[in-house]
Order: sequence, then structure tokens, then C-alpha cells
Amino acid sequence: MYKIQPKTAFIGQIYKYLPSCQSTNDEASALLASASPIEGSLVATDNQMAGRGQRGNRWESYVAENLTFSILLKPDFLTPGEQFWLTIAISLGVYDTLQPLLSESVRIKWPNDIYIDDQKLGGILIENTIQRMQLAWSVVGIGLNVNQTEFTYSAATSLQQQAPLPDGYDRTGLLALLCETIEKRYLQLRTGQRDVLRTNYLNVLYRYQQEHNFSTNGRPFRGTITGIDATGRLAIETAGSVQHFDFKEVAFV
Repeated sequence: MYKIQPKTAFIGQIYKYLPSCQSTNDEASALLASASPIEGSLVATDNQMAGRGQRGNRWESYVAENLTFSILLKPDFLTPGEQFWLTIAISLGVYDTLQPLLSESVRIKWPNDIYIDDQKLGGILIENTIQRMQLAWSVVGIGLNVNQTEFTYSAATSLQQQAPLPDGYDRTGLLALLCETIEKRYLQLRTGQRDVLRTNYLNVLYRYQQEHNFSTNGRPFRGTITGIDATGRLAIETAGSVQHFDFKEVAFV
């Protein structure tokens, strides 16, 4: 983890390794206070003591067994209303690295968790800075379960649990590969290939076009995911009509 050599134009070319830290997102955000932050700068640690995820959840990770890192991006070609496109690109980039190592059962659970079957393999937290109605900077935090095999959270899993290797996975090589696949998807977004990204995202979306149990405001209901709208809200058909839900408005049951 001390040094990576990704075949990229910018993601991971500036690399900061910390043996431990509270949060790689916080460390990456601190880079924005420098005179000239560099897009693609990456901060990684072996021991993230206060990692966080979507909905304020805490990210559990054993020391030196997984990947916890953050990337600094400058998506100033997006407006605040378009920020979900960045979520699509990043989650697809992570998927692109994992799918060849696992199987077709790898899925992206809306909005950006990485699942295999019904277990969580990784998570993404994107924190944006907005200036003049643009996304000036984004800190992309990623946690990926690699070699850890014991979890407090029963629905969690790892690469080593799903496709074990005798000596475990090379985390340094995996991090370099993630830089490459994420950059490829980010460049697709930057060059306007939104139709490709949207189609690819829906094709690997967890429970897409499958009837499933959900809840909203404590009320259970059964419905079918039919897509996402322009702002990233989840479209679920239930009781003969399509309803749209924001990030904290619906839960899978």
C-alpha cells in the first residue's frame, strides 16, 4: 500500500498513504485548502478509525485487510442537479474492477453500494463542494472489503469470502486497477457519454425490474424498480403507479 503505479492520466498519480487516520474523506478534503489542489489526488489508509457511509452509517474495516481510500475530483462540468451522474460513473468504475474477479451476481445497490447476491461488498460516499452552481470539487470515498473474513454486520462480505485466494488479494494491485477503471468511467462522464453510463448502470442495478419488499416512513410496501429519474431518484412501480424516492426516503426490506 506504500506505492501504487496505476496506468492512468491523473487518478492516483498523486498518492498519499497514511498508516492510520480518522477518515480518508477528511484527509482528502484538507487537500482543498492547499494553494493548488490536484485532480485525481488519492489518499489511502490501512486503518480508518472513523470511516462513514451513506445515511450516517459507520464503515467497519479491520486494519490492513481492506481498501479504504478517497479520490479528489473536479467535476465542474456538472451542476448540483446533475451530481447523481458522478455517482453512476464512480459506482460503475468499482463494478468494472470487481466483476471479472467474481461473477455476474455483482450488482450496484441504489444509489452506490456494491453487492454480491444479497451481501454488501463495498460502499461509496461522495461529498461535493458547490460554487457558482457547479460542482467545484468532489471527494469520493470508497470502502471495499477485500481480505477480511469476519464481520459484525451479518450481511457484509468480502472478495476473500466470495472468491478465496490461498494468500489473499494483493490490495496494492487492486487499488491501482480501481484507479484505472474509475478514471475510464469518469472520462466517459466528462465527454458526455451519459446514455452509455445510464444503460450500464441499470443493467447491473440490484433488484432492477424485480418485485421486492420496501418501506417508506415505516410503511412496508411491495413494488418493482423501474429505473431512476434525472436527479437519481429511484422509480418504483407499486399499486399501479410509479413513485419516486430520494436517498433517505425508501429502504429495501
